Amino acid sequence: MRAVLQRVDGARVEVDGDVVGEITGEGLLALVGVTHDDGPEQVALIARKIAELRILAGERSVLDAGASVLVVSQFTLYADVRRGRRPSWSGAAPGAIAEPLVEQVADALRERGITVATGRFGTHMRVGLTGDGPVTILLEA
Repeated sequence: MRAVLQRVDGARVEVDGDVVGEITGEGLLALVGVTHDDGPEQVALIARKIAELRILAGERSVLDAGASVLVVSQFTLYADVRRGRRPSWSGAAPGAIAEPLVEQVADALRERGITVATGRFGTHMRVGLTGDGPVTILLEA
């Protein structure tokens, strides 16, 4: 499992012109990619890191700041571009595996008391954000 975290001052996801997920103010946008052998252990590790990394202003975590997280599925995090000009997506787990695991990341954050918004799995999403810093962190479990 991989996640790209971006520190934001608000972020939103639109599908077909409708806002399906939005956070306002200080928080994180978490783009989450799943590979074939991911499971509960990777979910727990990624969720813990998202919640506890001290990357918000003043070296605070999402938990410290009472901040929100927007979780968006991002299969392209497993693109393989080592050969040719066309990415291979074979490293990304199929939707039947990935969708529940991305949902479990969001649920694990909610269980910690964090406000979580999400995108809509398997759709073409427009993600907008106001970057803060910029701060971008790559996590790998």
